[in-house]
Amino acid sequence: MKACLLVLFVSGALGAVSPFNNLFGTVPKDEFDWKIVGGSDAPEGAYPYQVSLRRFGSHSCGGSIVDATTVMTAAHCVTGAKPSALRVVVGSNKLNSGGVSYEIESIRDHKGFDSWRLTNDIAILKLKTPITFTDKVKTVDLETEYLGAEVDCVLSGWGRLNYPGSLPNNLQHIGLKTITSEDCAKLLNHSSVDRTHICTLTKSGEGACHGDSGGPLVANKQIGIVSFGRPCAKGYPDAFTRVSAFTDWIEKNRY
Repeated sequence: MKACLLVLFVSGALGAVSPFNNLFGTVPKDEFDWKIVGGSDAPEGAYPYQVSLRRFGSHSCGGSIVDATTVMTAAHCVTGAKPSALRVVVGSNKLNSGGVSYEIESIRDHKGFDSWRLTNDIAILKLKTPITFTDKVKTVDLETEYLGAEVDCVLSGWGRLNYPGSLPNNLQHIGLKTITSEDCAKLLNHSSVDRTHICTLTKSGEGACHGDSGGPLVANKQIGIVSFGRPCAKGYPDAFTRVSAFTDWIEKNRY
């Protein structure tokens, strides 16, 4: 089976209220943050394509390095944001230190993004200056083929280890597994989940929660972008924008 990696970051609010916000339960607006439940510290530099998207200097969302001037994230992470309010930080496993910050030149969110149904939840950020690549800063290849269920995955991120709880300074990771879109829609009890999504699920006590989105789900290549879920590691799937469903859109908007 292919190995896959989901990169998640702690963020502020998801933005517009949708039916899926109800799946997260009743929590304050600034508590809609993905976290990793049941994880452990990730090795230093293990995920060199991972970025921290920051809004007004505060950690906001995840993303991935597609090329030297292109970062990919979720559309809901940048809804209503101006480029001047955002930065991406690359090259560090720690939230409070290290890394290099880059300014955003433009935001190219999918015009079909539906904040109610959380479909077409994808955006491209173009940087003002090219990223300098190192052993800890690299691009990720993008999957163009449709992948099904039973793909072994690793979830990683800086979210809360439990809810309520504090944020870990070190990047966390945990093993998960993909399921079919049909099973995902049934378990989440919502018809918005379709073949433009990819979902993960293992068992209660392992997964994401109160969530930040925009981070990459990777199986050798990036297969997903964190979009939504139902807290908190209680045996429900976590859902992602399926990268292979947006190959043409990505190619058009990255240049």
